[in-house]
Amino acid sequence: MYKTFRFRLYPDNKQINIINKSFGCSRFIYNYFLNIKIKEYKENKTTRSIYDYIKELPYMYNEYPWLKEIDSTILRTTLFDLDDAYKRMYNRQNKYPKFKNKYGKNSYRTNNIINKYKDKIYETIKLDLKNKVITLPKLKNIKIRGYRNIKQIPGKIISATISKDKSNRYYVSVVIDTITTDTYPNTTTKIIGIDLGIKELITTSDGDVFDNIKPLQKYEKKLKHLQRSLSRKQKGSNNYNKAKQKIAIIHRKINNTRKYYLHNISKKLTEENTVIVTETLKIKNMVKNHKLSKSIYDVSWGELIRQLEYKTRWKNNYFYKIDTFYPSSQICSTCGDKNTKVKNLAIRKWICNKCNHEHDRDINASINIMFEGLKRYMKEVLV
Repeated sequence: MYKTFRFRLYPDNKQINIINKSFGCSRFIYNYFLNIKIKEYKENKTTRSIYDYIKELPYMYNEYPWLKEIDSTILRTTLFDLDDAYKRMYNRQNKYPKFKNKYGKNSYRTNNIINKYKDKIYETIKLDLKNKVITLPKLKNIKIRGYRNIKQIPGKIISATISKDKSNRYYVSVVIDTITTDTYPNTTTKIIGIDLGIKELITTSDGDVFDNIKPLQKYEKKLKHLQRSLSRKQKGSNNYNKAKQKIAIIHRKINNTRKYYLHNISKKLTEENTVIVTETLKIKNMVKNHKLSKSIYDVSWGELIRQLEYKTRWKNNYFYKIDTFYPSSQICSTCGDKNTKVKNLAIRKWICNKCNHEHDRDINASINIMFEGLKRYMKEVLV
């Protein structure tokens, strides 16, 4: 099983120079061969294989000698990223690949090359969590921070992606082929249904409620002030760049606050439950409502579902998403009677016409979601 571990990097000035050169070379190779592919398709209505382009790389060193200053595997992985961009376009996952620029995302990926010589194994990427150091090609040892409670990650390092955010912080994401026998043991046999909302982020079938902390709202006033200040500055000036970096720092704080909170929730739910069931939300359609779009983006349902999904998979548990159009709020969880009047979101509590049971809207929906997931679990596992 592949797992990714992200660390904060603390490079010195010499290492920063090499990293920035690597960003530029990776971007150049991507744009250079994207341009070739576009021209070839216009002329011949077809393009060559990505492996044909890789064979051209050694000949480029004569024309562009500065490509020798970086790790050579970066150039090959960049071409594979270009090939992947085309595959995703053909599968209708993305639009047509675009040319990269230095003001966009800055990152590059390098693979771990393993060699054996005189009964010794040599690797280009090494991770030492005890001393908080990572060894990378051309960069040698760099200090890192993250995962304080983990002393060792069992498995083989596959690759590392170095990136820089808008606030000039450097990070490395290490992909490790972990040993599957070391998965987290889970002795519980509990199922839980989850109803997602804006006022309350999560309401579970157990009656637990996780509040929406609204991290954007906390910094919104300061963010508006900085954005107004940015709009009055000359684009490209030093003051403009300083103001832009201040805004990036605020956005980083918002993202970190949100992710930390979501990780705590997903960790708690996946450790305490064997089967987790949630609803399927069409978020792209929901954000078309301009009155709710900002709140929907801030609550980050998609990130929460993503975390729950991969964490249950790590722990060999079960995760189900029920159908989008399943009327979980309208069905009485006690007798099964359907009340279409409850479609109105303003109704938070209602009494069943058939069994006279009083329901809290969100708890009732989460119980129905749990029952729907239980049906799928029984068909898949118990039958």
